[in-house]
Amino acid sequence: MPPVKIGISLGDPGGIGPEVTVKALFSSSQLPDAKYIIFGPESVVRNEIKKAGLKHNSASSNTSIHDLPLYSESFKTGCPSRENGEISFFCFQTAVQEAQKGSLDAVVTAPISKESWKLAQLEWAGHTEYLSRDYPEAIMSFFSKKLNVALFTHHISLKKAIKKIKKQALLEFFIKLDEFSRKANQKRFHLLIPGLNPHAGEQGIMGNEEVTEIAPAVNAAKEKGIPISGPFPPDTIYKRAYKDNTKMVAALYHDQGLIAFKIISFEEGVNVTLGLPFIRTSPDHGTAFDIAGKGTADPTSMREALKKAVQFSRNMDYEQS
Repeated sequence: MPPVKIGISLGDPGGIGPEVTVKALFSSSQLPDAKYIIFGPESVVRNEIKKAGLKHNSASSNTSIHDLPLYSESFKTGCPSRENGEISFFCFQTAVQEAQKGSLDAVVTAPISKESWKLAQLEWAGHTEYLSRDYPEAIMSFFSKKLNVALFTHHISLKKAIKKIKKQALLEFFIKLDEFSRKANQKRFHLLIPGLNPHAGEQGIMGNEEVTEIAPAVNAAKEKGIPISGPFPPDTIYKRAYKDNTKMVAALYHDQGLIAFKIISFEEGVNVTLGLPFIRTSPDHGTAFDIAGKGTADPTSMREALKKAVQFSRNMDYEQS
């Protein structure tokens, strides 16, 4: 089987995306055999290689740069800007288009700034929202050696997220999560479902969404053969999944899932968009403008995102063969 092709969008040029990309690709740490293509301004990539004291040829000969010339040489380091938003979006959009054409097996996205995208007057809040335009069933999930989490809702207000907690919508989510995660991971997770309210509502004493919506959806999913349990109290559910890679917590809203995940797995966690015809991963951190340009950024999460992209791409190839 030929090596998989992994495209890497460089992220916000004013953040740590270029630095962690270069360190992950061109340091001595071994990456899986694959063809790695960086989508971004070659001048930015070369500058980061030089600053990090690395050499392009110190990496595998399977690494190349798909040059995307800068719109402006005046992009800002250490803060969001319109130029940064335009550049990071163009890198991401170009890589995705190549994946949609079948030229790439996966896209790994270095961190972007949502504020930069807003300043560039882009209509999408981030990567997942852009992908949801063509793939509305896509699911935001997070993987690490210690914890796996998926999100029922993500970048919307808590008020809007609560309104979406309905039996049918939850059941459809559980079905898709089971299907998409199995294809990518080549095994089924046992899904653990938290309640919405403290103590999972205490049988309606502290809220009734568990009784009227969540438990009925869980039971309906069980009837379809999905390995699933819940609802469990949100403050203890992660003990059931911690260091157990047979389990995945399906959080009901963004912070319910990501506060726990980022405390446990911030350095090594990987964001994976499930439900696409290609794999998309990213490191589990942001642009870190406060340390941009200082050479101190840790590439561990980016390296893990690259590894996970290769692993899941191979699994998808196996699934389709």
